[in-house]
Amino acid sequence: MSASLQGRTVLVVGRGSGIARAVSDVALGEGARVIAAGRDKAALQESYDGTEVTVATVDVTDEASIAALATEVGPVDHVVTAASARARGTVGELTPEAILRSFHTKVVGPIMLAKHFAPTMRAGGSFVLLSGVAALEPDPGFLAVAATNGAVNTVVRSLAVELAPIRVNAVSPGTIDTGAWDALGEQKKAELFAHLSAANPVGRIGTPEDVAHAVLFAMTNTFMTGVSLSVDGGQPLVSSHRIPRTTGSNHPGRPVMRRP
Repeated sequence: MSASLQGRTVLVVGRGSGIARAVSDVALGEGARVIAAGRDKAALQESYDGTEVTVATVDVTDEASIAALATEVGPVDHVVTAASARARGTVGELTPEAILRSFHTKVVGPIMLAKHFAPTMRAGGSFVLLSGVAALEPDPGFLAVAATNGAVNTVVRSLAVELAPIRVNAVSPGTIDTGAWDALGEQKKAELFAHLSAANPVGRIGTPEDVAHAVLFAMTNTFMTGVSLSVDGGQPLVSSHRIPRTTGSNHPGRPVMRRP
């Protein structure tokens, strides 16, 4: 059975762009009241200017901030957290601070969101977390990313049991053109995406809208919980030796794949 978002309140945690913005737009299109929350309220206000989205402040690495947000917005129907702090680097490059920041943002933060929003969540509500393909496809330079996303997949199963009948799911994106690769420069980004598209079974790079529609499905399918829903174009199905790789900046010549 599917539930409508018409008149429901959806809290979207993350930036005012990329996947978080696409989720907000899809939810608005389904008739939901959307609250967008993030650390930079001014940037969110600028991003959502001219829309019906309500903007709020939250730092998912600070439980007091999460508790304050829950008090401010009151009961909601769905919480989607798309915040991330990717700790990229080989084992020799990683620092405890970077790893913990990644875990606090994508693992501890969502647990605290559940702690403070679940008690007042309306009937039929759900949490949707963002995982990532790196959990299934480890690659040099992405140890902490893979560990973080793997932990997210574990968290959704545990929370689904503990918070029932509130549903808890994750969406696990593959390579998505969110603008995160723009720093490579137009030519290098185009070359990378061309290689990845050629290797991917669906023959293209994902879009934020691809992920947003999967999030919508997770929110509205009332018979799904504890699931990590892959939206990756079949990327993990392709043997790693067949996937063209880019070179890591800190290790010339070392093959490093760009993972979510």
